[in-house]
Amino acid sequence: MSLESHTQQLMQSLAQAGLTPGLLPFLPPDFKPTTQLHVSFNNKPVSLGNLFRASECKTAPTVSFSEEENNQPSSTSYTLLLVDPDAPTPDDPKFAFWRHWVVSGLKAEEANGATALTEYLGPGPKDDSRPHRYLFLLFREPEGFALTKEDVGGEEFTARRSFKVAEWVERHGLELVGVNWMLGAGDGWTE
Repeated sequence: MSLESHTQQLMQSLAQAGLTPGLLPFLPPDFKPTTQLHVSFNNKPVSLGNLFRASECKTAPTVSFSEEENNQPSSTSYTLLLVDPDAPTPDDPKFAFWRHWVVSGLKAEEANGATALTEYLGPGPKDDSRPHRYLFLLFREPEGFALTKEDVGGEEFTARRSFKVAEWVERHGLELVGVNWMLGAGDGWTE
């Protein structure tokens, strides 16, 4: 799929899910991804809002993306965030954004050499909650970018809640280049 048609589908799916620049302060109104972000759990791809059960997401997904279309140098590194705007429930998102995973030092076409700044914690919505929306956000890092786990926040369960994505991204000079998202539900959730 071309990046242009991917962009149209991505923006449509985000709008239909209520994930617009107003709700996502780190998403510029004129956002156009410069790479496609591929994420999969055990070979099941995340694709613009498809549903995963909590048991399908216990271990960290595989992530890949191609080089950006605007010809960044091959030394360019990227940071990936996985956040939940619907914590603890979509009807009462008082802990948004929940920080599930932060990885820095990613390279296009190459999965090695990245550093987990927040270890992966799989989505775990309660069975009585409507499905949550989970956002995979890929940011280009500025030159000389070097953060430690302390720069993100603690690993403890409660330290992950109410993560201020937009402020954090702006403070560290990160630029959004790719987005993917999925719905996550408890194993016992029924429509």
